[in-house]
Amino acid sequence: MPASSTLWQGVYPAATTQFAPDLSIDHDATQKVQSALVEDGVDGLIILGTCGENNSLEPDEKRKVLAGAVEAVGGKVPLVAGVSEFTTARAIDYARDAEEIGADALMLLPAMVYVPTTEELVAHFKAVAEATSLPIMLYNNPPAYRVNVSFEALDALNDVKNIVAVKESAPDPRRFTDVFNRFGDRYTVMAGLDDVALEGLMLGASGWVSGLTSAFPSESVRLVAALKEGKFDEALAIYRWFMPLLHLDAEHDLVQSIKLAEQIMGRGSERVRMPRLPLSGQRRADVTAWVEKCAATMPSKQVLVAA
Repeated sequence: MPASSTLWQGVYPAATTQFAPDLSIDHDATQKVQSALVEDGVDGLIILGTCGENNSLEPDEKRKVLAGAVEAVGGKVPLVAGVSEFTTARAIDYARDAEEIGADALMLLPAMVYVPTTEELVAHFKAVAEATSLPIMLYNNPPAYRVNVSFEALDALNDVKNIVAVKESAPDPRRFTDVFNRFGDRYTVMAGLDDVALEGLMLGASGWVSGLTSAFPSESVRLVAALKEGKFDEALAIYRWFMPLLHLDAEHDLVQSIKLAEQIMGRGSERVRMPRLPLSGQRRADVTAWVEKCAATMPSKQVLVAA
């Protein structure tokens, strides 16, 4: 597997999909976003996650975006393709195509809209896993998707060998310890919610799937590196600097906010597809102010110390 040594390790931004003024996909701009993140030192990329507006793309568009990512950065870092579909059959088809296109791994979500029982959720995950040989990270985000990947579900998936990781986006950091205590090293766990990322990493997460890294990649990479080096004061100083911007990742308008942050930082466009609309009014003013404050006070490359 290309770049397999960093799979599930370090910083994985959830890369955005870039749109032209007519809201068709701007493939060149999308590839530039992906390549720039790699150049800034991220350890992997999530393609077609929430920030990639997966469910706003047509099936053929998803496959073209993924193929473009393989062309732009394949082999340099692991590419993890989001699998977010309305039915299990569509998820299976996409997982198979993603493997053929050249994805290194999959991030598998529950089927969209319908809220399943634990039995149904497990059946969905198993069916997709059986359709591919790629390693799979399950995405647990109860606030966003109204589905909790419970311990009972993880117990039932224990024998599914290619389900190997969990992106943990529950807002309660106690979940990290509970997962490790119950499952040991059976599942690799990645922090998935920006404003509890440091807590997750301190509690044993192997890496961080991040939204705001798309706007501030170097600082995100340094935060994780500092913690790994045992420089907690530096990691904490970066984390405090990054707030309240990191809180945006926990809001329902995270995609618009992150894309606006990208635009302000000269890294992309804020264009989104309906039903999303670009931020406006006071919300836009607030997010702009937070981004500009972060930009004006960016940590230097010198070692930071906590205030």
